[in-house]
Amino acid sequence: MNIFESIRISFRALAANKLRSGLTMLGIIIGVAAVVALMSIGRGATRNITSRVEGLGSNLISVSSARVVRQAGVGAQSTALYYSDYQAIAQDTNNVVGISPTYESSAQVAYSANQSQFSVTGVTPEFASVQAYTIAQGRFITNGDNAAESRVVVLGSQAATDLFSGLNPMGRDITINGINFAVVGVLASKGSTGFFSGDGVILIPLETGYSRLFGGRALVNGKRTLSSVSLSAANPNIVNSVISQVEYILRRDHKLTLTETLPFSVSSQSQALSTLTSITTTLTTFLGAIAGISLFVGGIGIMNIMLVSVRERTREIGLRKAVGARRSVILMQFMVETITLSLVGGILGILLGAAIAGVVTLTGLITTYVSLDVILYSFFFAALVGLFFGIYPAFQAASLRPIEALRYE
Repeated sequence: MNIFESIRISFRALAANKLRSGLTMLGIIIGVAAVVALMSIGRGATRNITSRVEGLGSNLISVSSARVVRQAGVGAQSTALYYSDYQAIAQDTNNVVGISPTYESSAQVAYSANQSQFSVTGVTPEFASVQAYTIAQGRFITNGDNAAESRVVVLGSQAATDLFSGLNPMGRDITINGINFAVVGVLASKGSTGFFSGDGVILIPLETGYSRLFGGRALVNGKRTLSSVSLSAANPNIVNSVISQVEYILRRDHKLTLTETLPFSVSSQSQALSTLTSITTTLTTFLGAIAGISLFVGGIGIMNIMLVSVRERTREIGLRKAVGARRSVILMQFMVETITLSLVGGILGILLGAAIAGVVTLTGLITTYVSLDVILYSFFFAALVGLFFGIYPAFQAASLRPIEALRYE
């Protein structure tokens, strides 16, 4: 008997018990669907985060204060990042096409009856290009605004929606801690990286913030401080070189030796992207492994049903052996039946998993990504489950003695 005849007999045997065959495949279907859906959601999350972080620019470098332990028995402390640090970095750093100092502080922001606590950031004109913002309406903050300490404000798209509830904010005034500011621009939406939303920003001229809003909070030892400094390297290939220059300047100006811990965080978007990608990849693999457990359970179900099938067809097996069927033929037939159940269940599971991923995409929560390798892996493991769990029932059937099998009631 050739392989095609074995397949024909196997399909006939499975079709004779359609309900049982369907219920047996259900475990494989659910397992494969779970693997495909969860892996697609994980891959989609990774691609989403990657695209948003890369949207900030792979050559973006951020400098901020970091909490460090100064000495034994002393708690974590932070060293202030001074405005003079920004000036030194701007003067002494090479291969930088843009640099932007910022000071961020919480404030009560209100328009008419809408009021809430927002984070207000003092910036310079370079902020928009360094942070890859574009203007949707109006204009951005200018050098003239900073020189005149103008009370003007630029809103992120979400901040504009929260404050104005659909009204056009251009030309209207808002109050920040009771001080009037005129809205001169609204930024285009950037979306969220999952940890930070770029659309909720409220931006004012840095000099205006120092003189009218931030007060003593922005001073340490009588010197102006900053929340962060952002730099844009000339190209992604020299980011590490620029980071080294910045660290050297900070050590020099704060009189730190090479062996002392640098009390500042100097990091690039590529480093942040690498960390985020590692986290999401690990999470995706973990979710896939959990979903794979249901494949294992489905395989046990297949083995159980095939053992029942061997018992029910014992006389048939004995009769076939009595008329000359070889042990390998019986073994092949039951293996084909098991693998057929797994493969058909795998195909249906892939379709169901892709459908679930599509529904998740339609909800707008996240854009899933059903990749070819996930489909191939799922199909391969479905076949592997059928092969692994079909071996024992097939050997049981092939090992039956004709006389004993014919006597079986």
